[in-house]
Order: sequence, then structure tokens, then C-alpha cells
Amino acid sequence: MAKKKPRIDDSIVLFDVVYEDGTRSSRRRVSAAEISDHEGDAHAKTVIMAQDRKISDVSGRDRGSIRSITRSAT
Repeated sequence: MAKKKPRIDDSIVLFDVVYEDGTRSSRRRVSAAEISDHEGDAHAKTVIMAQDRKISDVSGRDRGSIRSITRSAT
């Protein structure tokens, strides 16, 4: 029997993030409701920066500045 493809969740939007130091974080999740209510993809950068702050608080390691952000291909 063929493997079933995973269903794409419409409530989230995935982004690829490239940081100033050259590291890449793929498929970062942002709520679609947060994006549609504000300035679109530009607001996603703010949301991802907030996620990074929470992660750095827990891990004790700073993630660095975001160089670019693009929607992930699904």
C-alpha cells in the first residue's frame, strides 16, 4: 500500500529563515491568523524574532539577527 501524503495544515504558514551568520532554519511555523491580520509576510519576521527570543531564553544561546525570510515551498 502506498504511503499517504501528510495533509497540509492551513492554519500555519511555513518560512525559511537565513541568519546574518549564514545559518538557515527551514520550515519555521507561524500562525496564518497572525499573518493575515497584520502586514502579511513582513509581520512574520516579527513573530519569528519573538520565537527566537523565547528559544534563546531557554537555551541560553543567542540566535543572531535575521538576514532574510521567505515562504517555504510545500
